[in-house]
Amino acid sequence: MDNTWRVRSLSTESNKIDEPLQVVQEAETVNIPPPPADKLLVLGGSGFVGSHVCKEALNRGLSVASLSRSGKYAVQEPWANKVQWHQGDLLSGSSWKEALSGVTSIVSCIGGFGSNSYMYKINGTANITAVRAAAEKGVKRFVYVSAADSGVMNYILQGYYDGKRAAETELLVRYPYGYVILRPGFIYGNRRVGNLELPLGVVGSPLEMVLQHAKPLSQVPLVGPLLTPPVNVTAVAKVAVRAATDPVFPPGIVDVHGLLRYSQQK
Repeated sequence: MDNTWRVRSLSTESNKIDEPLQVVQEAETVNIPPPPADKLLVLGGSGFVGSHVCKEALNRGLSVASLSRSGKYAVQEPWANKVQWHQGDLLSGSSWKEALSGVTSIVSCIGGFGSNSYMYKINGTANITAVRAAAEKGVKRFVYVSAADSGVMNYILQGYYDGKRAAETELLVRYPYGYVILRPGFIYGNRRVGNLELPLGVVGSPLEMVLQHAKPLSQVPLVGPLLTPPVNVTAVAKVAVRAATDPVFPPGIVDVHGLLRYSQQK
């Protein structure tokens, strides 16, 4: 009797052990879709700085879109075919807002020169409009390529700098935890104007090497800011994309020396 009981007991336990194995074997594989890729919108992506931001973002594997008044980049280059180009004017109507669809972060490179009223509209009003629309749409991060103070030039180009600072103020209000303001001085690099390519690095690169060691002199009132070192456009683009996509990049204002420091980090 005892042996019979033991056999039955082992047989019952064996069946209980086998049942979970059968369930595992019959389970179906669940296909989990990959998380959506970050989509970066570059305002002014067809311009000098904006085009370099687009290229840097593509090199990082991001989905990239651009919004500008001219639309697509004028020069036929392979990278341009990978950008989703939108044509629109931030100062006219609201049709451009469709470019915000699916966007997780923005880099604004919008700016320009002209009369004081025109400069305020392009550098200030246009960017303020973009910041408000992005905040309403729920875009997480906003990076603004502004400009360093230039001493006496602040008064000569008052509309330019007043517009920049007004846009910065709006950004701080709307994006207290998701903003980054870049303040470069003179940005150099190969700049294309029509069919001509201007090698601005011929002047900018030597000045950068000299002036980046003259930081104390830049504190001299009025004249000092004119000694702000130039910065390469590729460095600006690298920091802009990192600031827009790296969740641990701290919010705040990045001056020229910060740009040089961040651009050298991997």
